[in-house]
Amino acid sequence: MIIDTTEVQTINSFSTSESLKEVHGLIWTFVPILILILGITIGVLVIVWLEREISAALQQRIGPQYAGPLGILQALADGTKLLLKEDLLPSRGDLRLFSIGPSIVVISILVNYLVIPFGYRLVLADLSIGVSLWIAISSIAPIGLLMSGYGSNNKYSFSGGLRAAAQSISYEIPLTLCVLSISLLSNSSSTVDIVETQSKYGFGGWNLWRQPIGFMVFIISSLAECERLPFDLPEAEEELVAGYQTEYSGIRFGLFYLASYLNLLVSSLFVTILYLGGWKLSIPYISVPELFGIKKIAGVFGMTIGILVTLAKAYLFIFISITTRWTLPRMRMDQLLNLGWKFLLPISLGNLLLTTSSQLVSL
Repeated sequence: MIIDTTEVQTINSFSTSESLKEVHGLIWTFVPILILILGITIGVLVIVWLEREISAALQQRIGPQYAGPLGILQALADGTKLLLKEDLLPSRGDLRLFSIGPSIVVISILVNYLVIPFGYRLVLADLSIGVSLWIAISSIAPIGLLMSGYGSNNKYSFSGGLRAAAQSISYEIPLTLCVLSISLLSNSSSTVDIVETQSKYGFGGWNLWRQPIGFMVFIISSLAECERLPFDLPEAEEELVAGYQTEYSGIRFGLFYLASYLNLLVSSLFVTILYLGGWKLSIPYISVPELFGIKKIAGVFGMTIGILVTLAKAYLFIFISITTRWTLPRMRMDQLLNLGWKFLLPISLGNLLLTTSSQLVSL
């Protein structure tokens, strides 16, 4: 039997090329995820720095200024400190719940970034149920907080976990009703479709003008979901020491710290997508590269502008949340629940009924 060496070499080269293609495809699958994680990390560091600087300006004091120029490395220094600190465990607590709780909170928030578009093609998962997925996944985070509070075997921690669960349930319903109103207006639950629908009429087509009541309810509910002042009752220092975080230290405490800013950033991005036109600037900016004769990079220029516009709108909401923190006093628990159930819920339900009626009339 004579073996043709040429055929063997051809088969080997073909199998090698196929293997290289698989490896190449696998690498390019993880590249967008790594880029998104890097962008999220930088975004959180910027938020921490902005909050400290804005808070210092509002209180007429000097903020961080020694760690790097203008104190921009202070958040990185604090994160490094938490990584190096000892990770203490409660001796009589449920260690499994205590350990799993922070991870559940962070992972449930990170998954929401999969459906956030920074451009027409700059989204990891353009799902037809994008906003519905966000609502469903974000409701998992309070379960992690409740697990952390129960697993700590501490009355302050458990009270904080119960408050977090009650607060989430109270404000998740108005938030969902506002999202349903936007989906009815856009005839879609895809985040990309919602942005594209707003861009048909330029600046006047933003859902901010079409849903002003829903916008206000969404803003208040988002602040409550992020547990920002005046809605930070699950971790009120004067009443619960640090709430569900009381027994945590080191990296696990850092995860809660990270989760709070991740949640603030994702809420800000969804405010941008649902009400402020997303990555659309609503003015003819794409003619700028054509004006300078650089049409070849018009696509890259457009994507860059889209990312910057999305972040600028999101950081506007973050600025509002930071100023609100130092403007309004903390609410009582009964006031918090009354606001959610007796005020925001009827308003959001009425807004949904009005939106449904207007859509039926326009058919």
